[in-house]
Amino acid sequence: MNLSEPALIAAAYLIGGIPFGLLLSKGLAKRDPREFGSGNIGATNAMRTGGKTVGLLTLLADIGKGSLAVALAMAFSNASWLIASVAIAAFLGHIFPVYLRFRGGKGVATMFGVLLPWQPWLAVIAFAIWLVALKASHYVSLASILAGWSLPVASLLTGQDTVTLLACLVFATLMTQRHHDNIRRLRAGTEPRTDEDIAAAREQSS
Repeated sequence: MNLSEPALIAAAYLIGGIPFGLLLSKGLAKRDPREFGSGNIGATNAMRTGGKTVGLLTLLADIGKGSLAVALAMAFSNASWLIASVAIAAFLGHIFPVYLRFRGGKGVATMFGVLLPWQPWLAVIAFAIWLVALKASHYVSLASILAGWSLPVASLLTGQDTVTLLACLVFATLMTQRHHDNIRRLRAGTEPRTDEDIAAAREQSS
């Protein structure tokens, strides 16, 4: 391992940790998403906190930072282990950002972001599962968990290498763990549905 490899992994973590949901909510809506809704800094709660524009910008930024980190690694190396390590580092940066005392988001958008330049077909499969599950259930959290677990399954079915499979297992496992409160609310029947989230976003945008 040369010096540039750990530097790429560290840079990916720092890029992934940029809390765009917090920055955009505070900058555009003058509100802190950690004080509203689920208290999460991801796109869904940013939408609840600051409206649809803030939510959309947060979604794009969280996807973009994951893609940027992996694209930088791919520009330097085609080593599968390094690209997977960078992808995991960016994902971990979003979930456990050093900037916010390691209290970050759930990693869904950043997971899609790291996959886009690296494993685009896996990203497409996971997004299709997410979309179908969302349409059927109207729960973003359930759709996200199912999309996460579709990744290791799709990795096996499409014959991806071991490091890709392991990375996908990391994504699915940690993302499920980060949704533990959502799982509890789903079981209790108190989880907000997409129509409630959209209504909340409209209220904040008005």
